[in-house]
Amino acid sequence: MCTLGAQTRACQVPGLAETARDSRPEIPDGIFLVRVDGAQFRWHAHKPFYVLRLTVLEPRTLVGQSIVGRLYCTQKAMWKLGWFLRDFLYDPELLAHEQVDEKALPGLRGVVKISHTVINGISLINLDGFAPASQWEELSAAPVSSASRSNTEEATR
Repeated sequence: MCTLGAQTRACQVPGLAETARDSRPEIPDGIFLVRVDGAQFRWHAHKPFYVLRLTVLEPRTLVGQSIVGRLYCTQKAMWKLGWFLRDFLYDPELLAHEQVDEKALPGLRGVVKISHTVINGISLINLDGFAPASQWEELSAAPVSSASRSNTEEATR
């Protein structure tokens, strides 16, 4: 029991721990058909990036789940941003003029391959690969091997 007073003290609140847990299961590593729901550029002196908010469209067991990941905009990582934009059918005219319009990204659809990494105790989602939405049926039928996963991870380092 907690009382108000001059001293501050910790109070035990039964059931509080249950509310702090995420009620949704973590998205597993794998391949997903997704829609871009939002994108926001974030400036960082050494590693500027876009935060992408994606919503799972397939597989059906995870429909509606969110995937939030980063795409870095450094010279070294620019190839991955271009890969994402091309495969998600971003406006080719804007792409040709080297422009990313955050308002043109929501609604784009495509396939994303994700994996999880833990850095300093924080679980982060890696956006490992992309493909056009038209390839979903073919890609979802193929098993993801650990060999291809490690090759993709090596390519993104």
